[in-house]
Amino acid sequence: MSEVIIHDDESFERALKRFKKKCEKAGILSDLRKHRHYEKPSEKKKRKMNAAIRKTHRGSRIPRVTAR
Repeated sequence: MSEVIIHDDESFERALKRFKKKCEKAGILSDLRKHRHYEKPSEKKKRKMNAAIRKTHRGSRIPRVTAR
């Protein structure tokens, strides 16, 4: 469970931003989305395979060289 202590001189918006960042680092929202509905084992395998393909395609791209 993420927790943020609001300091006396801190605005609510700033504390909310820190809380959101803490939740993002902890992976709470992604975990919540993942458990929103049941995913069949075949769908899970397909999703992971597609993610691996995307990851390998990103790594194989040739970086662009800018002319000077």
